[in-house]
This record gives sequence, structure tokens and C-alpha cells, in this order.
Amino acid sequence: MVELDGNGFPSVYLVLVAVAGTAGFISSIAGAGGMITLPALLWAGIPPLDALGTNKFQSVFGTLSSAVNYFRSGHLDLRPLWPGLLAAVCGAALGTWVVTQIGGEQLQTLLPLLLIAVALYFVFSPRITDADTQPRISNRRFNLLVGGGVGFYGGFFGPGMGSFCALAFVALLGYNMRRATAHTKPLVLATNLTSMVIFVAGGHILLWLAISMSLAQAIGARLGSNLVIVQGARLVRPVIILATIAVAIKLLIDAWGQHLWP
Repeated sequence: MVELDGNGFPSVYLVLVAVAGTAGFISSIAGAGGMITLPALLWAGIPPLDALGTNKFQSVFGTLSSAVNYFRSGHLDLRPLWPGLLAAVCGAALGTWVVTQIGGEQLQTLLPLLLIAVALYFVFSPRITDADTQPRISNRRFNLLVGGGVGFYGGFFGPGMGSFCALAFVALLGYNMRRATAHTKPLVLATNLTSMVIFVAGGHILLWLAISMSLAQAIGARLGSNLVIVQGARLVRPVIILATIAVAIKLLIDAWGQHLWP
């Protein structure tokens, strides 16, 4: 394990910044950036709570960068999302509290199966296109159920949050892939920002590292969101499928490893 205070500090610092840029690029398209940056922070020898806080801090700025880019390009309309953002904040606060009380062991077992189901939906669903389809529920119900649900899940556990959210926009509101990807970002941002505030208030952050990784995240997210704007479903669909399956495989390996090597 590499310590940030050790002789290898400069190279480890640069590696973490480069990882953040890569994660920002991928996350702006398909989510799951935290599954790249968090293991890297832990590998660097950062204590788990500080790693979680630093990860949330830098991911906020990556998500913000892509959200601003989508908004400026006209693919993101915040007006119907405000109730969902408030629900996401409340859900994230509740989820963060609940996980400190009961832990997430059962969810760790169930989540890989859910992620595989999400990937299969993106493989086979005819709704995954660059054209909008007929919504299945109202905006009011969507904001309450999906905004609150995404917020709770993000505060409680988190992996695959972007994929679940994009799926909800496509399957329930009939958004095309550009719109779904763009509208996912504010809900993820509200969720991560709430968790970040809790971690920062507790002093669980390496500030200068978090700021450096945030800049790299923002650059990567801007590049990735530009590709989504140009390519649409042709890019987003395969990346979400691959990212979702990769996260599912990693979670399965982690779960099996705990049973095989306690």
C-alpha cells in the first residue's frame, strides 16, 4: 500500500489526479466514476473516511462540469427537476444516516444482480434511442419516487447510481439518451453534494488533493459530455452497458472475496 506522506508522494499524487480525469470522462457518459476513484484513493493509503470525503468532493465538481455543459447546449431543463432535486437532498441525508445504523451488506449482495438487469435493459430495450418516447408516469410522481430514491441510494451505498437514474429517465419519462444522460447529472450532483457536506463537516477530506482531483474531474467531464452531445445513443448505450457490467463484476468479486478470504 502506498502512503501519501511517503517517498512516492509526487507520483502517487499525479496518478490520483490522472485517475480523476479519466473517471470524470467516463462518469459524464455513464456514471460509475466513483468506482474508479475510490479504489485508487484507498490504494494510496488514505484512511477510508478521508477517501470517501475526498472522493465525494472531487466527484461533485466533475458532475457540475458536465451538468453545466449539458445546460448550455440546451439538453438540460432544470425547471421540472427542482422537486426531484429537493427529494434527492432529503433522500441522500436519510440514506447516509441509515447506512451508519445498519450497514449495506445485504445490498452489496443484491446490487450486482440489479446492475446486470440494467445492462440487459439497455441492450434489448427499443426505447434506447435518440428520439423521445411516450412517458409512463407524471413528472410529479417521477420527481418524488426517482429523485428521493436516487438520493437515498446514493447516500446509502452509491455504485451504479448514474446508470439507475438514466434508466429511470428513459423507461419512465421516455427521454432520449442525450436528455436522459443530461438530466441525470443534477440529481447525482444534489446527492453527492449532500454527502460531501456531511463528510467535510466531519473533517474527512484531504483538501488540496480533493481540489486537484476536482480540476481533473471537471476537464474529463467536459470532454465526455461534449462527446455525448455529438454522438447521443450511439455512444451512451454501449458505454453504460460496459460500465454497468464492470461495476457488477467488481461488486461480485468484492462480495466473493469477503466470503473466501474473511
